[in-house]
Amino acid sequence: MSHPKRIFGTDGVRGRANIEPVTAETALKLGRAAAHVFRNLAGQARNRVRYRIVIGKDTRLSGYMLENALSSGVLSMGVDVIFIGPLPSPGVAYVTRSLRADAGIVITASHNPYDDNGIKFFGPDGYKLADDIEDQIENLVFSGEIENIRPTASEIGKAFRVDDAVGRYVEHAKSSFPRGMTLEGLRIVLDCAHGAAYKSTPAVLQELGAELMVSGVQPNGTNINAECGSMHPASLCNRVREYRADLGIAHDGDADRVILCDENGSLIDGDDILAISGLQMLREGTLKKKTLVATVMSNAGLDAAIQAAGGSVIRTAVGDKNVIDRMLADDLNLGGEQSGHLIFRDHSTTGDGLVAALQILATLKSQQKPLSQLANCWKRFPQLVSNVRVREKRPFEELDEVLALVAKAEAELKPRGGRVLLRYSGTEPKARLLLEGPDQGTLERLSRSICESIQRQVGA
Repeated sequence: MSHPKRIFGTDGVRGRANIEPVTAETALKLGRAAAHVFRNLAGQARNRVRYRIVIGKDTRLSGYMLENALSSGVLSMGVDVIFIGPLPSPGVAYVTRSLRADAGIVITASHNPYDDNGIKFFGPDGYKLADDIEDQIENLVFSGEIENIRPTASEIGKAFRVDDAVGRYVEHAKSSFPRGMTLEGLRIVLDCAHGAAYKSTPAVLQELGAELMVSGVQPNGTNINAECGSMHPASLCNRVREYRADLGIAHDGDADRVILCDENGSLIDGDDILAISGLQMLREGTLKKKTLVATVMSNAGLDAAIQAAGGSVIRTAVGDKNVIDRMLADDLNLGGEQSGHLIFRDHSTTGDGLVAALQILATLKSQQKPLSQLANCWKRFPQLVSNVRVREKRPFEELDEVLALVAKAEAELKPRGGRVLLRYSGTEPKARLLLEGPDQGTLERLSRSICESIQRQVGA
């Protein structure tokens, strides 16, 4: 069992850029530690010549600083660096495999504002790191154990830049779409959040024949996720109605997630995508073990719909890494989160917003139905998710008033098929409260009392 981590969270290292742990100094140490660990893991470089680590990033201003610091650390350990520039996180994972590199690093804070940033790692297989490998890297950052490992002369690493990384990822994503099928006749509104997908997703959709109305493709280093993308989908929905489009697609900053909008301007989230794709794969006989993986945040209606079709749903803790780990353990090929992280493991090793969107587009084309009709394949139970910004993440066990209100809510909701889930975000200073129950009014009343109590005790 892993010990509590000091800098690694639920999805790599993340925080305010230029404040620990997301500083140039710590990034350099992370680069050195990662290079050492991956050299030892591999035994021999995958290209049989020199060890190589791919470094990609999203479009944040602080990415330049962290990219240079990380690469300096890696090079100082005698490992080569391959720069691929701005590319979605799933693209970095794919290019790591495609180039037969020994590891991949992506500099991103995903859906967070531009003044945050983060660092996450992929192994040579394109999957996120196991906890024990993260532990090794973290221990080396703090222990000073590798301080005296200093290659010199020709043993110092070299840095290269690969200019066709976007093209490689574009072709990979297109390969997940049925051969011979096109998107001709579809009008799509696309919002890339001024993030890492600003080149790749428009290229794929246009090459497949869609008519595009595009926004969020002019990154300037500070506008990533700013009132746009999957975190702010209202403008997407408005533009779908304005342009009478067939659907809308929105990514977050590193495009490992996607949120859709149907032709009526209604949001289609990760649970909808899991339901549509899970039921389609059950009909096709391609859903492994007739089972998909979701997290505790997914709506209970998802389970009911999949079970009614002869399948089952496995629940994990929040975090796409937890979903992927369970998929690997049970050899399953579909999983995801309500937030829009979807893993179609037949096509990708991590959450991939573009690949997920393409799977829904393929279903839409094959069934010749509008997205609103596809989404009617299941019935959502009333659910309310509330977020409270906190100044500290004190254990809820220490917040007696909060626990009492949670217990009261459970006593009211559970006999009627509802539930209560309270947790801290792994990536932001927020408490997240999920309530499911018989009606929205009851949920709003209970949520208000619990959130007010959290605000009083630990609110920012």
